[in-house]
Amino acid sequence: MKQKIFLSSVQKEFELEREALHRHLLSDPVLQLFFEPILFEKLPANGEEAQAVFLSEVSRATIYIILIGSEYGFETPTGISATEMEYNQAQSEGIYSLAFIKNNTDDNRQAKEDALLQKIQHNLSYKRFSTTDELIREVTKSLVNVLQQKGLLQIADFDSSLAPKATLSDIDEDRVLNFIGIARYKRGFPLREGTALPKVLAHLNFLFQDQLTNSALLAFSKNPQQFFPSAVVKCARFHGTFVAKPIPDHRVIKGTVFQQIDETIDFVLSKISVSVGTRESSNQAPLDYEIPRSVVAEAIVNAIAHRDYQSTGSVQVMLFSDRLTITNPGGLPLELTLEKLRRDHASYPKNPHLAEALYQAGFIERFGTGTGEILRLCSEAGLKEPIFNLEDGFSVTIFRPITAQVTAQVTAQVTAQVTAQVTAQVASQTFVNLSVTERLVWVLEGEMKRDEIQSALDLKHRENFRDTYLNPSIEEGLVEMTIPEKPTSSNQTYRLTKKGLRKLKELKERKNQ
Repeated sequence: MKQKIFLSSVQKEFELEREALHRHLLSDPVLQLFFEPILFEKLPANGEEAQAVFLSEVSRATIYIILIGSEYGFETPTGISATEMEYNQAQSEGIYSLAFIKNNTDDNRQAKEDALLQKIQHNLSYKRFSTTDELIREVTKSLVNVLQQKGLLQIADFDSSLAPKATLSDIDEDRVLNFIGIARYKRGFPLREGTALPKVLAHLNFLFQDQLTNSALLAFSKNPQQFFPSAVVKCARFHGTFVAKPIPDHRVIKGTVFQQIDETIDFVLSKISVSVGTRESSNQAPLDYEIPRSVVAEAIVNAIAHRDYQSTGSVQVMLFSDRLTITNPGGLPLELTLEKLRRDHASYPKNPHLAEALYQAGFIERFGTGTGEILRLCSEAGLKEPIFNLEDGFSVTIFRPITAQVTAQVTAQVTAQVTAQVTAQVASQTFVNLSVTERLVWVLEGEMKRDEIQSALDLKHRENFRDTYLNPSIEEGLVEMTIPEKPTSSNQTYRLTKKGLRKLKELKERKNQ
């Protein structure tokens, strides 16, 4: 039996689009086999009241599609348009719903239509379109995705698809060896170091009949971008609250998914403010980030693990003076809504084999809890509640605390909105803009190994730490090696120079002011 699709919109405003979609669904060689479109204006007259008819047809539908433009449409005596009534009916019955917003309608959108759009954006996955052809393409992609997720259209997903041009020589065995060591420590991974490479890859479902899968290359390839050029993370930091040139800091992060996660987290941490403590309770001076590292990590891991790798888009990380926004190409599975993301839910990973490898390596703690964990951790840190968004992919916006560094830029916007919670937070914890070298100086106690300093800064990516923190500190004359004649010695440690000790004293005085 075909699945019924109810097309909902203001009829007059979207007359051409409605007719074109109806015709496409009836004529497309694949979609016509699975779907039957319902247009109210094409239903036969049966003497029933119009409202009863269209609500009944919504209830019969398997999929509900709504088009949003500038007009709210004719209102019933209750003050609610037929389109909004159809939307409410679909949501009350849990009908899978998709929304498509017409571009160039934001500026002249009627107030009630704008309110309906706001309601939709909190619940549905939605896309924007400009032309009828673009709308048809977006609807087609969404419906094909529905068929795939329901198992009605068998197309191998990216995660487990074979990579015909790749061979075992493209796999970095050292990376696999490192993974085994970490996974054994984190999760009790059953295979040991020295296990034959094909056996390890097959255990992870990264090898099928001697052929590598796409996810094997994302996890362990010597050069993943050779095979997937768009599988990168684009990072940028902006001075203000919107995208504007020049961009003071930007970076395209490549490598395996493990490398991308570590380096992206470290990029964000190096650009946000910190709160510095004392060594009263331990030898290690505490250093806390204004957005907890665990929040940054959860959001970045989710974006990289669950993105749509068949898309030519990339993961984007944008840091503004008041917020951090992380976006990935992809959407939500049929089983999830934005509301369900706010609590513990079953896991429906876009790339299950890749997600399993990330779990084994400790990047994912528990399946299905990532977004809920972000909400909980932000609340505990006194941060404004994050916003999840489904426009052109999936994004999460994490708000930075109101500190001396951003107050001057946003005072006019937030003066009347500062809550007691935020006020208490600012009073009890002051975040400051320490440079990366100043942060290293603050945590360096006596003589410390590289990994000890890196751990004190809560950083994971070794090369990024070396290039961003350690080498610049040495070049500035703040830090020195204890065995300079053997820079790569396993016994190498680092200590503050006289200049570094003066800088530490200066930082302590600044803290006490």
